Amino acid sequence: MNYHLEGQAYIELIKLMKLLGLVDTGGEAKHSVENGEVLLNNIIEYRKRCKLRTGDRIEFAGNIIIIEE
Repeated sequence: MNYHLEGQAYIELIKLMKLLGLVDTGGEAKHSVENGEVLLNNIIEYRKRCKLRTGDRIEFAGNIIIIEE
């Protein structure tokens, strides 16, 4: 799955998770990140508001998302 930034410099991790429907609520997104369930570029990401930029690769719950321009 790809996500296009479309004129944005970045998107925060928990906002992306909610926007793509990977979680139902922001609280669920925060909980998932805090529990180490999200990989950013093959490394566990614990920062809820991590800024995702072009080229980043996110893995969560069997989904792979690539950030594109």
